[in-house]
Amino acid sequence: MHTSKEVTDRQQRYQAVRRVTLIGSVLDFVLGTVKMIVGWLANSQALIADGIHSLSDLLTDFMVLYAARHSHKAADEEHPYGHGRIETLATVSLGLVLIIIALGIAYDAIQRLNDPSVLLDLTTLALSVALLSVISKEWIYRYTLAAARRLRSDMLLANAWHSRSDAFSSIVVMIGIGGVMLGYPYLDAVAAVAVAAMIGKIGFDLIRSSTRELIDTALEPERIQVMREHIQAIHGVRSIHTLRSRKSAGEAFVDVHIQVDPRLSVSEGHQIGDAVRRQLIHQMDEIIDVTVHVDPENDETGSPCNDLPARTQVIAELKRCWSQLPPAVVETVTLHYLAGEIDVELDLPIAMLRNTDDVSDVVQKIRQGVTDLPYIRDVLVRFTV
Repeated sequence: MHTSKEVTDRQQRYQAVRRVTLIGSVLDFVLGTVKMIVGWLANSQALIADGIHSLSDLLTDFMVLYAARHSHKAADEEHPYGHGRIETLATVSLGLVLIIIALGIAYDAIQRLNDPSVLLDLTTLALSVALLSVISKEWIYRYTLAAARRLRSDMLLANAWHSRSDAFSSIVVMIGIGGVMLGYPYLDAVAAVAVAAMIGKIGFDLIRSSTRELIDTALEPERIQVMREHIQAIHGVRSIHTLRSRKSAGEAFVDVHIQVDPRLSVSEGHQIGDAVRRQLIHQMDEIIDVTVHVDPENDETGSPCNDLPARTQVIAELKRCWSQLPPAVVETVTLHYLAGEIDVELDLPIAMLRNTDDVSDVVQKIRQGVTDLPYIRDVLVRFTV
């Protein structure tokens, strides 16, 4: 169950992602419209095409908005771990878009290499609009990148690089215009191939990291070590084993087994486990949920108590062995399943000692009564008022 703080943090994260993406959408719309209008006035087919490209960026912006809205929904019965993987899938999609853009830039560059007659618009207006696109897209890239790092969102990171790909495209146009003016008509094609390779690698890296997340890749080793240190700092934790983590849209789920004093009460063991959960969530921003399994001994490689009988069977056997004791007393015994055997704690009313002067004789008879139960290691007898 998520706390009200976790729900609030999730809502704030969604609002931040939404705000950043909407700002980018407005910029894409304005840039696309300006490019198309100027291209129409200047009779520039290249600028009109670039404007259509900028407007097409709105599709990925809408994809981010849709993914952000649904990925930040609270967990429900069908999605008990939340909807964060929607954001992961959107990141994979954006990575594919980047790769397609890279291929398009490279294809266009190869066309110009094979057909030098395909010239760029050598107008001051085209150069000015290209420069405006570079400045605007670079700003939205840096703005989105800062938000992506702050929110640990690969989806925003992918969208930031999508914005920057437009800036790179405009830079290639400017390099091409300058190259033609200086007598190097192939300069823009060379630059375009280099830019395409970089954009393609970014897209590939985003797809790789997101697909790793989809198959439940753990947190980085250094974060795991920090996690271990926080757990060990909790008083009552003797050791840690089976520490597992998995990412989900910039957040992480953790489950861990901790070993505590085997003689602790269930409530105290639970209290230690709850302290571990609170510590990890409070100290590590990416962790939103922790499942803590409290163990009396290390069972990482296998539990030696698997073949021991359940409590109902043990109580039935003890009643048979201790027929002289009231059944209600036997039913209140405490059982400790440790190292493949069972230790029994038996509380007897002190009134049972009225007819005897030898307490040790009473205890000895009780212990001897279970000698035919091989799984009983020891019996501790206490007398209570």
